[in-house]
Amino acid sequence: MSDALSNLLTKHHDESRQGEALEMDMPVVVAPGSKTFYIESYGCQMNFSDSEIVASILFDSGYSLTDDFSQADLIFLNTCSVRQKAEETIRKRLTEFNKLKSIKPDVLVGLLGCMAERLKKNLLEEEKIVDIVVGPDGYRTLPKLISEAESGQKAVNVILSREETYADIMPVRLDKSGVTAFISIMRGCDNMCTFCVVPFTRGRERSRDPHSIIQEAKDLYAKGYREVTLLGQNVDSYKWKNETGEIKMNFAQLLEEVASVHPMLRVRFSTSHPKDITDDVLYTMAKHNNICKYIHLPVQSGSSTVLKRMNRTYDREWYLNRVEAIKRIIPGCGISSDIISGFCGETEEEHQDTLSLMKIVKYDMSYMFYYSERSGTLAARKFEDDVPLEVKKARLQEIIYLQNDLSLESNEADVNKEHIVLIEKPSKRNKDEYCGRNDQNKMVVFPIKDYKAGDYVKVLVDKVTGATLIGTIIEKVEEL
Repeated sequence: MSDALSNLLTKHHDESRQGEALEMDMPVVVAPGSKTFYIESYGCQMNFSDSEIVASILFDSGYSLTDDFSQADLIFLNTCSVRQKAEETIRKRLTEFNKLKSIKPDVLVGLLGCMAERLKKNLLEEEKIVDIVVGPDGYRTLPKLISEAESGQKAVNVILSREETYADIMPVRLDKSGVTAFISIMRGCDNMCTFCVVPFTRGRERSRDPHSIIQEAKDLYAKGYREVTLLGQNVDSYKWKNETGEIKMNFAQLLEEVASVHPMLRVRFSTSHPKDITDDVLYTMAKHNNICKYIHLPVQSGSSTVLKRMNRTYDREWYLNRVEAIKRIIPGCGISSDIISGFCGETEEEHQDTLSLMKIVKYDMSYMFYYSERSGTLAARKFEDDVPLEVKKARLQEIIYLQNDLSLESNEADVNKEHIVLIEKPSKRNKDEYCGRNDQNKMVVFPIKDYKAGDYVKVLVDKVTGATLIGTIIEKVEEL
């Protein structure tokens, strides 16, 4: 290894990676003599799921996976455009990879996903920092694009599709724990929230064939996986139609089918839209013990006037009605949210509406951000980003402080209670402990004892932090 490459790698390992990177505990799969690829995913769970589709396509083309980017022939970043911080993190990462290119000139660097579609011109023509740019619907063309890049051309495919769901591609699971997996059930989004870039980077909404979804769940269970998460930008609007356009299956029905694959296969889903989540979905959740009692229900703002500017198509009263239904039909259901501070025109009174709604709902946890304008969105065209940055940050801090209190209050209510937990992996902080999530999606940590990843165990919680339940295993669970 050259001194320059050694110095680059040392710098990479010494600096913690900041931003929106999703954890990828990747298996190293290298076939002698084969070319290798390295991939990082940023942003939402859908990006992680897409990376598994990309891995499958590259495996079929003869490539092997490595977890060491310095040894890779191909380096891919699967990117997010939802917030400015994510884009800044990815640009910084690209700079690091381009330092590697100065040492290994034959390595190809590619950008996948939402940022690829949004910034293709800047990245390919102006900044010239990547060789391959592929949007979310172009992954099937990767082998062709790689060949073009190897010949010295700039390779790009950011065409959005109205049909592509990758239903026939079995993803290569990049999480080597072999316990939990994502199943993408739909792609794109038809909601035109004014702050959101997703409809422009992922295209129109389309649902995947339910038979392929159910078969994927069966295959995963047969391979030892014990939890699947059904993914979509808005899972509640899942609709599978026949050739004549007649709806043959909605999300509640799909959820029922996946839960029926096996009673020991735990089922989660994300994300729900408050305007679309139905009582049928809630009753299906209540009916099946293996459907986790947890719903991520993004509110974005607690103010009806802000929600109208956001084009969320519901108001505060509607949202609280849906929360009441969840708590009535599924007692003890965990609820989390997304919250944006400082959206265009937000007043102090509207900010206080968000805080008051949080206190009513009592979220178990939330993803909280201040508003960052995204070019091309409806908000960027219609509204002025007029809330000063220092005000956005101050309001966000109030939201975070309140959510920290609510999370701790929620967790303290679980002390001296027993929870069924699926063991996922060893704890990062203590090699003598395992961690896994309970029904309400709370992380639970406990001593290992004589159990393994993939086992369901009953854990008695005796202490908590704001983010974690801590306890002791009572017994193994053979039936949910």
